Amino acid sequence: MISRTTIDNVFETARVEEVIGDFVQLKKSGSNFKGLSPFTDERSPSFMVSPVKQIWKDFSSGKGGNAVTFLMEHEHFTYPEAIKYLAKKYGIEIEETEQTSEQKEQANERESLYLVNEFAKQYFHNTLLKTEPGKAIGLSYFKERGFTDDTIEAFSLGYSIDDWSAFTDAAVKKGYKLEFLEKTGLTIIKGEKQFDRFKGRIMFPILSMSGRTLGFGGRILVNDKKAAKYLNSPESEVYHKSKVLYGIYHAKQSIAKEDNCYLVEGYTDVIQLYQRGIQNVVSSSGTALTPEQIRLVNRLTNNITVLFDGDAAGLRASLRGVDLILEQGMNVRICTFPEGEDPDSFAKNNTLEDIQAYLLEQSQDFISFKASLLANEAKNDPIKKAETIRDMVISISKIPDVIKQEVYIKECSRIMDISEEVLFNTLAQIQQKDNKEASKKQAEPSKPFEVITAEKQPAKKVDVQFELERKIIQLLLLYGMQEEEFEDLILETNEKGDISFQPEIITTKVFEKVYLDLQEDEIEFTNDDFKNLYFIIIDSLNQQQDFKVDTFINELEPENANVVSTILMEEEKYVLHDWSSKEIYVKQKTTTVAQVVSETILNLRRYLVTKKINELITSPVEGGEYKDRSVLETVKDYNTLHHIISEKLRRVV
Repeated sequence: MISRTTIDNVFETARVEEVIGDFVQLKKSGSNFKGLSPFTDERSPSFMVSPVKQIWKDFSSGKGGNAVTFLMEHEHFTYPEAIKYLAKKYGIEIEETEQTSEQKEQANERESLYLVNEFAKQYFHNTLLKTEPGKAIGLSYFKERGFTDDTIEAFSLGYSIDDWSAFTDAAVKKGYKLEFLEKTGLTIIKGEKQFDRFKGRIMFPILSMSGRTLGFGGRILVNDKKAAKYLNSPESEVYHKSKVLYGIYHAKQSIAKEDNCYLVEGYTDVIQLYQRGIQNVVSSSGTALTPEQIRLVNRLTNNITVLFDGDAAGLRASLRGVDLILEQGMNVRICTFPEGEDPDSFAKNNTLEDIQAYLLEQSQDFISFKASLLANEAKNDPIKKAETIRDMVISISKIPDVIKQEVYIKECSRIMDISEEVLFNTLAQIQQKDNKEASKKQAEPSKPFEVITAEKQPAKKVDVQFELERKIIQLLLLYGMQEEEFEDLILETNEKGDISFQPEIITTKVFEKVYLDLQEDEIEFTNDDFKNLYFIIIDSLNQQQDFKVDTFINELEPENANVVSTILMEEEKYVLHDWSSKEIYVKQKTTTVAQVVSETILNLRRYLVTKKINELITSPVEGGEYKDRSVLETVKDYNTLHHIISEKLRRVV
């Protein structure tokens, strides 16, 4: 177990904007930061981070909380893992007691897979550095590639010796279960036999954005026609190759800082460029590029530069990945290396300054690159030239931004010497065809001349009590300890029976005013989340002289932390829409805290009275009269109370 002292140190030190900034590109928005949701596929930012409150809210997925809950949601960490991650990030020493065998047994399957992978990473790395086969075969290979000791350490490169079960035997001896060794793909079990998947290979651990070991890539060093040159971990609960990019953990900060990501093909391409000083580089690890991988980069930057080998073979096929990047609304540039060179060899044989200059000078906009590549293939063949132009327009049609589409059409027209009108018509035809195909998938074809009317959706009913309860929680969190002057209106009746209100000023803390008013009317929250939070907040405000929202959130369970962050960030979401740019000006609050508190409580009272009246007037009737003769008298009393509350509310407002 992690000690309370360590947990408190972590929460005091960790900054939510710094933690999330490692995973999401954040931009300043007033006193907050905003960015694209890391949980959904979106083009407009709906993710908000508040440095003042030390919380975040994702309005597209509904998730929210503090730095720890972000890591739990995004990286699927357990609470202790999130604390350990933050402790490591901020250099905080972890105090913890040794786990018992029973506690280890209770670890869930997902966590067991991570633990097995982490053990394997260390095992292969130690084998590389501390065993004779590792040094003679694995280490010598990496040294030949020009990798330094620091680079080998940074990427945890390793070696799996050429033995049928050396790793499996070592893992089992350390207490790791065969079940999890098999599920990660590290061990293959056939009948009674078990053997290592990666035997005789140099090892490349594949890490998540937070540095967790998800799987491995292994390269064989001998010529064996029966064995694949490269072998990856199979799909598992923790490793999905279509959602992972090799090098993203090492590159994420540099990608955000440089606002650009270099995309290469292989492991050694990434490592060599990184070692030379180009650190904003990742690889799809030999698999075809996927939308999920592109979105991973899109959290950090909107710009990708694809680096292709000098060998032109297969280049056309590789361009399909460029269309995928365009579909995600990203900016794409392409750079090819001289013939016979790849990113690995080019980085190894050139200085950092030369590489940077080359990438800057040779990177082309995707349309210019595609035009020159396909134009060379077409040469003087008119049919091939027409196919080339159509191919380019298909790529342009993938871009969601219409302004970018027009710019690229004009560029294509200039390069290929063809009229813009023809290209725009072609673009319209392609888009019309795509729309038709999309419509066919979504609905059955309608009959000729059939008029299709859009089904009117019923307006969503506002849950008034939910909104008022949430407002009370918000007021307690933001202003609970604040002392305010409240004007209580005391009801008086004169000799004639006329009702009047006499003001009485009282000075008290907001939370005391709320608590006493709700107690007086015996009002209980109907929403379970709010009911639970209400008593936690009141208790904390009663016991703590210096109540701080960020400290309070850090002590909550993740579910409650999510509810609190949603309540506190609710008003911030309007900042995301930037209404003023649309000439819609949102009225700013000018009322006092005391006014808002009184108004909210009175509104809740009036709502509950109205609800009670409606319940009473629907009481059972017999012979034109209520069965319960007291109903009319009770309704009359409640109507009087409703009138009194309305009058008080009018005075407050």
